[in-house]
Amino acid sequence: MSTSPAFEPTLPPTASPEVEFISLSHLNPSTELNPIPSRGIDLAYFRKYVAALEEGGYDYTLLPYGSGTADSFVTASAVGQLTERIKPIVALRPNTTFPTVGAQKLATLDQLTEGRAVVHLISGGSDAEQARQGDYLPKDRRYARTSEYIDLLRRSWTEPGPWSHESEFYRFDEFGPGFAPYDGPIPISIGGQSDEAFAVGGAKADIFSFWGEPLDDLRSEIDRVHGLARDAGRTTLPRIWVTFRPIIAKTDELAWRKAHEYVAKIAATHATVNRGTPQNVGSLRALANAQRSDLYDRALWTRTAAVTNAAGASTALVGSPETVAAAILDYVDRGASLVSIRGYDTLADAVDYGKHVLPLVRQEIAHRKATGERGTLQAAHPGNYGADYARYATAGQP
Repeated sequence: MSTSPAFEPTLPPTASPEVEFISLSHLNPSTELNPIPSRGIDLAYFRKYVAALEEGGYDYTLLPYGSGTADSFVTASAVGQLTERIKPIVALRPNTTFPTVGAQKLATLDQLTEGRAVVHLISGGSDAEQARQGDYLPKDRRYARTSEYIDLLRRSWTEPGPWSHESEFYRFDEFGPGFAPYDGPIPISIGGQSDEAFAVGGAKADIFSFWGEPLDDLRSEIDRVHGLARDAGRTTLPRIWVTFRPIIAKTDELAWRKAHEYVAKIAATHATVNRGTPQNVGSLRALANAQRSDLYDRALWTRTAAVTNAAGASTALVGSPETVAAAILDYVDRGASLVSIRGYDTLADAVDYGKHVLPLVRQEIAHRKATGERGTLQAAHPGNYGADYARYATAGQP
C-alpha cells in the first residue's frame, strides 16, 4: 500500500471562478458493481436518472458514444425534452458523422433545447474500436481530422452562402447556408493527453477535458493547454473539464470502507476483460499514477484505475461529502471550471452528490465571492492524509 504526504492546499483567489457540474446519463441500471447482461434502454430508468440530475442541480450531462452503444444524438435529444435546464453534451466521433451533417444535427438539437447543446469530439484512442466502424486512420491523422472537423462545424453554422471544400478528409460542393444554432455557435469540447490532442485543443477547443490526476500534474497540463492557446493568438482560453468517480459516505472512515468494498466488485467485473496495454496516453498516465501511489493530495484514489486497466475515467475521490467537496475545490482553485462527477453506483450516487456535495461546493464559492476569504469547508489543513488513509485502509481490503 502506498500513501501520500500531507497536502497543503493553496489559498484561494479573492473571487473563485464559477464551477458547473457534469454527469453522464445512464440508459439502464447495469453498473460496474452489479453488471446486468443488457445493452438496451430501460426507458423508466432513463427518465428517473435524467430527472435526478435536473433535481440535483447538475448543469450538463454527457451522452456517451461507442460502436456498440445507443446513438448519442438521439439520447441527447431525449434529455433535452425530458429536462428544462440540463445541457446535453453529445459525444461525437468525426469518422461516424460527416461534418456538415454533424453541424445540422447539433444545430437542430440546439434549436430544440433553446441553446443548451454542447458537443464533445472524440478523435479515438483505440485502433480496434475505430476499426469497428470502418476508421483506419492512424492516431496522429485522427487528430488532424478533428482539427478540420472543428473548422467545418463552425463555418457550417455561420457561413451566409454556399461554399465548397476539399481536403485529405472531407470534400463537398456548394453547401450552405447551413441550419443555424439557436443563438450563436455551439461549444466544442475535446480531450486527450497526446501532443496532438493538446495542439488541437489549445488552438481551437472551447473546452478541454481531463481525467482526474494529482493536483500538481493537472495544473501543469492546464498551463500547457492554455500556453498553446495563447501561442495560437487566442484571447479566450479553453475552459477546463475534469472528471472523477467519487465514493462518499457519512464519514471519511465509512467512505473508505465503502471504497474497498467497491473496488473488489469492480475488479471482479473487469477480470474477464482483455487487459492489453492501452493505446491512449490518458490511460497510460492513469496507470502510471496508480503504480506510484494509491492516494494523492486530499482524496484522489487510484486503485479504481488500476483494477479497470484505466478503461475510461476511473479515478475516485473518497471521503465524506465535506472531504470530497473540499477536494473538488482544490481542483477549481487550480483552474477547473467544469467538474464531472459520476459514481460507480450510478443513480444512487447521482442523487447523493446532488444532495450532499454540489451544495457544499456552491456554498463555499458563494462565500468566497462575498467575502474574498476561504470558508469553513477548507479553512484549515484537516490533517495528514497519508496517516488517515493507512488507518482507514485497515478497515477494508487494501
